[in-house]
Amino acid sequence: MTTDLQAAGRTYRVRTYGCQMNVHDSERLSGLLEAAGYTAAPEGEDADVVVLNTCAVRENADNRLYGNLGHLRPVKDGRPGMQIAVGGCLAQKDRGEIVRRAPWVDVVFGTHNVGSLPALLERARHNAEAQVEIAEALEVFPSTLPAKRDSAYSGWVSISVGCNNTCTFCIVPALRGKERDRRPGEILAEVQALVDQGVLEVTLLGQNVNAYGVEFRDRGAFADLLRATGRIDGLERVRFTSPHPREFTDDVITAMAETPAVCHQLHMPLQSGSDDVLRRMRRGYRQDRYLGIIERVRAAMPDAAITTDVIVGFPGETEADFEQTLDVVRQARFSSAFTFQYSKRPGTPAAEMGGQLPKEVVQERYLRLTALQDEISWAENRAQVGRTVELLVAAGEGSKDAQRGRLSGRARDGRLVHFTAADGVRPGDVVETVVTQAAPHHLVADGPLLSHRRTRAGDAAGTGARPTTPGVLLGMPRIGAPT
Repeated sequence: MTTDLQAAGRTYRVRTYGCQMNVHDSERLSGLLEAAGYTAAPEGEDADVVVLNTCAVRENADNRLYGNLGHLRPVKDGRPGMQIAVGGCLAQKDRGEIVRRAPWVDVVFGTHNVGSLPALLERARHNAEAQVEIAEALEVFPSTLPAKRDSAYSGWVSISVGCNNTCTFCIVPALRGKERDRRPGEILAEVQALVDQGVLEVTLLGQNVNAYGVEFRDRGAFADLLRATGRIDGLERVRFTSPHPREFTDDVITAMAETPAVCHQLHMPLQSGSDDVLRRMRRGYRQDRYLGIIERVRAAMPDAAITTDVIVGFPGETEADFEQTLDVVRQARFSSAFTFQYSKRPGTPAAEMGGQLPKEVVQERYLRLTALQDEISWAENRAQVGRTVELLVAAGEGSKDAQRGRLSGRARDGRLVHFTAADGVRPGDVVETVVTQAAPHHLVADGPLLSHRRTRAGDAAGTGARPTTPGVLLGMPRIGAPT
């Protein structure tokens, strides 16, 4: 991509809302803008271009977007030439409605045409009118686009986009489209490029990551990909998110257990413990299958930390249904859970179902669920006290670290650990320490470090350098295509 002379000297800021896919898409947006000649706005300064990368999953997503746009209006009024762009899932859904409700927006683009942003900004500036461009299908795989990575030590790698599931509560498949898979060799090339720049950890991303291979009809493709990724020299940690219980197979469990670089961490969305609710959610599995997966994972990896998603108050959920969810949570003993109160999303089948529950009923159940999960999380974390943990030191994970003389890092199982700071330890370095205290949502290690290993990622983090991937000509996979 050639530098746009009109963009030279202009600054940008990308604000991200929603899931890890959006975080990774924002890295692509930053890479595109920098390739077009923009530079990141310094912290605390207004930018010439503000990009809002939106989410459509939460109930208040619309209100949040238009509230933020309202706050930006006086900023734009006082800054001639400033542009505002809105992308992501909410843009794909609302399209021209965004410009109608907020006519000071300059560009609206969707999930399928992320690469169009620089051209749309220039067209809006040249024509002095808003540009709304929403593609109905993926134009190019996002990984063909340049990316400016947020982290010096940990990288997202997309292995697929879109989703073939039809969960009745979810708007994402309508906005992200059908699943499209990358070829394995292209994924491994991107991982290698990150490792060559010092990255120690990668997370393989997909809306339904373990369905990978459906496009080229290889049911074992995801397990094979885990093993191949784990063999890359210099890569110390491999994670993935998010899988789906319906497609989760034992060969993935075996690959996790047998591949040293693959972390013993699994995020396995439950959504509900009631078979009747799962049927109406159209999840494609039942309670017994779900608990069977948990049992087999723990048999193969007794130290695995398993997390989940749970929705409370799905239409028609009875007290008996909810009690079944609590029972599964007790049996599964998740290390943590993302819990949500059901909210209607226009355009989803669940929004039209009967039996929508009163807010007060949903809230009361939600509080019971979170109280139970906090109790379990705390008990599971107390079991970690006295254990030696290897931590990849992280940036910005502990809001009170500075005042308490601590740093923070992630254990191999994904748990957050706040530990005593020591001279020369930087984000991206690797330390070993002993857990001394536990809380429901984190661990504490207040003793001296057992070891400290300086890394290339730590060197890069210390200088503010970040990995970049220029984008490669990936193409879409074909059945029988070479890897």
